[in-house]
Amino acid sequence: MKKVTCFLPCRKGSERVPQKNIKKFANHELGLIDIKLTQLQGVSSIEKILVSSDDPEVLERASVKRYTKVILDSRPRHLALSSTSTDELISYVPSITRSPHILWTHVTSPFIDSAVYENAIFKYFEALDSDEYDSLMSVTKHQNFFWDKNGPYNYDPLSEKWPRTQTIEPIYEINSGFFIGQRTSYVEINDRIGKKPLLFPVDGSCTLDIDWPEDFKLAEEIWRIRHG
Repeated sequence: MKKVTCFLPCRKGSERVPQKNIKKFANHELGLIDIKLTQLQGVSSIEKILVSSDDPEVLERASVKRYTKVILDSRPRHLALSSTSTDELISYVPSITRSPHILWTHVTSPFIDSAVYENAIFKYFEALDSDEYDSLMSVTKHQNFFWDKNGPYNYDPLSEKWPRTQTIEPIYEINSGFFIGQRTSYVEINDRIGKKPLLFPVDGSCTLDIDWPEDFKLAEEIWRIRHG
């Protein structure tokens, strides 16, 4: 079975939701980091989970014995600032893993579970074998009426003022749930995807990324409904 290494960045200094990686989440005392590690640990096609953090508590929680796939990375402080760009972090990744295939994901997507990751990794390797694509990223599919400052963006009102939404050309939003790419892309073009990514739609709660306090509260309510 072909496998990937997962890169899981967990920066300490969240400004919008303080300590969001480790604070109690719904009825889960150990928080989002434990939820995500449990999900990733259950994915058979993930060989290693590289937890990269400047937060000693994150690293401590990730070091427990049940997480047999985890490798800890104490990320340098200058790469864990609020001003650190994603491009800088992308440049760092190939210096800490030699894995030819890298899954980049976040603890802030608690509803992307083991089954979703397993399916996405399968589709990624299937796409590579087809030679049509060189990477994969999760997206949200939108098939609605969109305008920009010049008017309708994704449909022609001169042809039909209000077409059925099923006939509108879809637009795909990058939701940052996960990216799967080759290490060569990190090294050669400084990107976590290649030049021909396969768009992998996820929907419902999988699209929820916890960035603001209201996101955290909404995610907690959904989690309680599903898990008690």
